[in-house]
Amino acid sequence: MWLKPEEVLLKNALKLWVTQKSSGYFVLQRRRGHGDSGGRCFTGRLVGALDTVLDSNARVAPFRILLQVPGSPIYSAIACGELLNGSEVYWAVAIGATDEEINQHWEWLEQNLLHTLSVFDNKEDIVSFVKGKIKALIAEETSSKLAEQEENPEKFREALVKFETRFNFPESEKLITYYSCCCWKGRVPRQGWLYLSINHLCFYSFFLGKELKLIIPWVDVQKLERTSNIFMTDIIRITTQSKERDFSMFLNIDEAFRIMEQLADVTLRRLLDNEIFELDPGLQDPTQVTKRDLEARAQNEYFRAFFRLPKKERLHEVLDCSLWTPFSRCHTAGRMYTSDSYVCFASKEDGCCNVLIPLFEVVTIEKMEDTSLLPNPIIISIKSKTAFQFIELKNRDTLVENLLLRLKQVKASNPALCNSKNKDMQNSHSACSNYQFGEPGVVTSQSNGDEKNSKLLLNAEALSSTFHQSGMDGLDFRMSREQIKERLWNDHFSEYGRTVCMFRTEKIRKLVAMGIPESLRGKLWLLFSDAMTDLYCNPGYYENLVEVSMGMCCIATEEIERDLHRSLPEHPAFQNETGIAALRRVLTAYAHRNPKIGYCQSMNILTSVLLLYAKEEEAFWLLVAVCERMLPDYFNHRVIGAQVDQSVFEELIKEQLPELAEHMKDLSTLSSVSLSWFLTLFLSIMPLESAVDVVDCFFFDGIKAIFQFGLAILEANAVELCNSKDDGHALMILSRFLDHVKNEESPLPLIGNQHAFFSDDLEPCPTTEITDLIRDSYEKFGDHSVEQIEHMRYKHRIRVLQNHEETTKQNVLRVVIPDVSILLEDLEELYDLFKREHLISCYWEWNSAVVIQRHDPSGPYAEQYRIDSQQFTNLFKLVSPWTCGEHTEILAERMFRLLDTNMKNLIEFKGFAGCLDIMYNGEMNEKIKLLYKLHIPPALTENDRDSQSPLRAPLLSTSRPLVIGKSNGDTIDYQKQLKQMLKDIAKEKDAKAEKELPKMSQREFIQFCKTLYSMFHEDPEENELYQAIATVTTLLLQIGEVGQRSSSSGSDEFTEDLQTEVSTAEQDAVFADNEKSPKNPQALPITEGDWIVSLEHILASLLTEQSLVNFFEKPLDLKPKLENAKLAQYSFKTNGASHPSRGDTEPLGAQ
Repeated sequence: MWLKPEEVLLKNALKLWVTQKSSGYFVLQRRRGHGDSGGRCFTGRLVGALDTVLDSNARVAPFRILLQVPGSPIYSAIACGELLNGSEVYWAVAIGATDEEINQHWEWLEQNLLHTLSVFDNKEDIVSFVKGKIKALIAEETSSKLAEQEENPEKFREALVKFETRFNFPESEKLITYYSCCCWKGRVPRQGWLYLSINHLCFYSFFLGKELKLIIPWVDVQKLERTSNIFMTDIIRITTQSKERDFSMFLNIDEAFRIMEQLADVTLRRLLDNEIFELDPGLQDPTQVTKRDLEARAQNEYFRAFFRLPKKERLHEVLDCSLWTPFSRCHTAGRMYTSDSYVCFASKEDGCCNVLIPLFEVVTIEKMEDTSLLPNPIIISIKSKTAFQFIELKNRDTLVENLLLRLKQVKASNPALCNSKNKDMQNSHSACSNYQFGEPGVVTSQSNGDEKNSKLLLNAEALSSTFHQSGMDGLDFRMSREQIKERLWNDHFSEYGRTVCMFRTEKIRKLVAMGIPESLRGKLWLLFSDAMTDLYCNPGYYENLVEVSMGMCCIATEEIERDLHRSLPEHPAFQNETGIAALRRVLTAYAHRNPKIGYCQSMNILTSVLLLYAKEEEAFWLLVAVCERMLPDYFNHRVIGAQVDQSVFEELIKEQLPELAEHMKDLSTLSSVSLSWFLTLFLSIMPLESAVDVVDCFFFDGIKAIFQFGLAILEANAVELCNSKDDGHALMILSRFLDHVKNEESPLPLIGNQHAFFSDDLEPCPTTEITDLIRDSYEKFGDHSVEQIEHMRYKHRIRVLQNHEETTKQNVLRVVIPDVSILLEDLEELYDLFKREHLISCYWEWNSAVVIQRHDPSGPYAEQYRIDSQQFTNLFKLVSPWTCGEHTEILAERMFRLLDTNMKNLIEFKGFAGCLDIMYNGEMNEKIKLLYKLHIPPALTENDRDSQSPLRAPLLSTSRPLVIGKSNGDTIDYQKQLKQMLKDIAKEKDAKAEKELPKMSQREFIQFCKTLYSMFHEDPEENELYQAIATVTTLLLQIGEVGQRSSSSGSDEFTEDLQTEVSTAEQDAVFADNEKSPKNPQALPITEGDWIVSLEHILASLLTEQSLVNFFEKPLDLKPKLENAKLAQYSFKTNGASHPSRGDTEPLGAQ
């Protein structure tokens, strides 16, 4: 065990230790008197005798490891060992009681520290680094002794306090766990603490007087992988858009990576893939998620993927045990998995034996007598009069009690299964030998005795039994091959079972690879996929669904109708209304059952083949099994699941076929072809009689069968593909090959494949037998386990989701760029800020669930991310050049109301970028026009938050002169300018086709002036701007009054008896204390409704002051604002201002 480093000084010590191993920095030693040769000399015997007679508290551990730094007088003992070269200073940090224990320490040091220490130039830094690392290991080792860190409240609370103090997140940012590790910065490792929270990965280090903080949101992670670098053989690498970060030297790197993998997957899917993703019940509230919940989710995902069970199944127990396997006449070691509705078994030897037992098939669960030969046995009996014997079960009594309780719940939730009148029917349906297709025709389905259901006609048999061809060449030979296969399967059933609870072994996999007989195919598909369980647990469900859904009209039904006649049109079963009607009913019923999926292209092809081999209701439940658990996330708007598996397939190509991957640098070309392989299970690109054999393997082995078969196809064509001239040539090679994959043993009619393209001017392509191709796929590429595939899916799902986000971003920018003058790189940064503001609200807002639902991945690109008023205000404060002090927030609210044209209280990025573009890059008249709009309805409302503004104060007097004194003693007579200005404006109105903006009232004008006054605060030319705006304000007040007076007298003449000069101080009273009344409240000759001024008046008046023109036309740079915003964006959400640090701080957006 590691010990807290303690300095030990031994002067002229005896040679008490023997060196066993040494390296550049470390030495492993054994104390004399211990081990095989420890007592051969007198010294060894003496030391051994002393260690024996000493009290146990004073005894010295027999093994240690020393740190030796060449050129340094200090040697550090890390795990107990021996002194070197006389008297030196040591650091005792760990002890080893056995050779095995000390070697584990030695191996860890070799793997994690030995190559790292060479990067340090200073010897003292080496000692300091090792001591810090060992201290961190001690802290983590102490906390990891408990199964859950939350079970040690003090340790976890201490870590939580440090996490909150160092990173200043809100309380709702739930800390999941923490680890001691090193973060590599260049070639130098920084020892510190890694904190994993629900939304972020954070790292803190204070090393050699320098502080480092790192914050990486999970939604910014683009790649999470275990890899190696030149110093370390096992590191965790996290890649974001801008940087790569390597973390190493974990005490338990497997656990750390597993938790990271889960957090990244859950957070990205919750925030970016909320179209159909549903969290487990225990993860619904992010503030309540624990490390145990994430580990349970990982185990649940593996369990459901391995046995291909419904998403609702929740794993309860995982127990080591042994199962009696009669075919081998022995007990097979493995694990029992129990869930809500299943008891499952998987042998430790992969593929040796798997068993799936639905609880609805179970009759009894009993404990047997415990003996030395059969320790802790239980017997599970099922309806087909078969019993399964499990032994070596720990906590047997608790297990049996829980299983009986779940069995009772299953029977209570399915009362129809308990009725005696159904027992014979269930038993007969469980047996493959009793399975028969019905007589040709249709059957009347009556559900719950309702007479109206008598009008509903469903196919009572598989379509292939009705629509078949005779007189084919070689039919006798093929039928004889079918009979041989049937006999083989019957022999297998008699030995391994014939129900869904059969023993699934390597032998049955070989039978499947040979091709399932036509007469058994549909039934075995039901058993392998466990669609049989859904079928018998939901009697009458499909008929009711058909009745409800038929006749309804929606987008899904329109798409279904369009594709009905494109579904296997070459097969006679779909050349008449019987097959088409059955296909319509199944697809429409499923679209009604699962509206999140609805209908997706390629579902029609798959369902057509299911109808050929299964009854209509059975085909429906097979479709449910495929769409909802065997190919998760395949059939939706973005086909995320299919794209993830395409990415996994590319990795497998690089791993298994490196020469082909090297030749085809861009494997996305292959993905464009292989996508249809996965979506249609090869049914659309191979002859039907061959493709159904692939579907056989898929129902038995799941997606693994499609991966390995795809690799076998590429391997068979590798030479030609490597010699291909271009991508088009490569695609033609694959298409020709697949079109000539034949099944000589199939009794099906030879039906041409309309989906492949073939050029007659090419040489004839040799045919390939489907069974040979399937056999090669198992022999050469069948070694990938479900667990490996699931881990690859985790990794590639991150990449696929981030690619979708990047595509969304580029499409939004493509729409926005033509309308703005912002540089592309700045526009990208602005989009990232906009999106991050949405995500921050998803993290911590009280209504985060509502905010998350605003993100609609299936919607138009421009509408996928939208922000509300508060989020817009936060962004406006960060990036707007119009800073108005406390008035900024009010201005932001008005801007939001102006942009919210559809009154949904949400705005898109295009509107946000457009208003910023005017502020930064617009001409003066555009900026003034935008300001003008912000001070008239709908932007300005009667309920405006600026309640103490002049908007609610008495109106100002407009008895002001138009002769203004200048600082140099000159005067400017604006009277003539005013006349000419108004005449010019009147002429321009007739020439303008553009719709005029509403006139501004005096109260609105006062708000407009107040905004301008606030904008000038702290400007270098502040005094000149104040004087200029005071002058313009006076001028505009007079314009409004003159217009009112001329209107009220019915004359177009302007009064010219304006007199006396007004002081600047009196003009500034407009912007003074809002609660003060004007000095001359009696001088209000007009009402507010009569006083108006137009945009043209305001713009023309502002143009008379050069300082105002300079202010609005000076160039503004958006980039510094964006840089500051990236650092400050979190400050609006966290508990307080960020704490300054003495070292490097790398917050959000600067990973």
